[in-house]
Amino acid sequence: GYRVSLQGNFFGCNHTYVAFPEYSPREHIKLDPPLNIQSNITASKCQISWSVPWYLVEILQYELQYKEYSMSWEVALNKTLPNSLPQIEIEPSELRRGVAYIARVRCKVSENEDSYHSQWSEWSQTTVFQRAGEPKLSEKILNTRTMQFLVIPLSFGTLLYLFWNCKLSSRYCCFLYSGQKASHALTFLRQLLSFSHSIIFTMGILR
Repeated sequence: GYRVSLQGNFFGCNHTYVAFPEYSPREHIKLDPPLNIQSNITASKCQISWSVPWYLVEILQYELQYKEYSMSWEVALNKTLPNSLPQIEIEPSELRRGVAYIARVRCKVSENEDSYHSQWSEWSQTTVFQRAGEPKLSEKILNTRTMQFLVIPLSFGTLLYLFWNCKLSSRYCCFLYSGQKASHALTFLRQLLSFSHSIIFTMGILR
């Protein structure tokens, strides 16, 4: 170790002040912050990574801090990494859809390391990321038009099918029960009206 003392002239007299009688530099380290912080977000995970000198990788620990972009760092969330890997994953469920987030990281010598001790470094540069939000308006319009192109032909096909069946049924009933012809026609009209209402209701939803 070293002895650290301060010497000065006060009121015409020289004085020596011992600041640290036993100073060990390896126990008072402040590292540079991590570099090249990056974010990679997908539907299943959000990964934040960074880099440090290769000879320090195995003895460091990290603390990640992230928040919504518009919020203050005072309300940011902190995560202390359980290992020395220069990366961390954030669960998508922890992030709000369509909201931009900003993250930064700092490092220090691991508390499990006996040979060196340090304080936290300054915070790194930041990285911005965002979980995918709701589908874009153009995608919604495309999906709506696709549904319309599918529903309209199917609707008319179903109408023709009902009309043909009711027509055959009416003809068959005419031979057997001539008095029920009007009843079948009325039943067909009711079915047609009901199905038309369902089509109009469906088209209203799609719009």
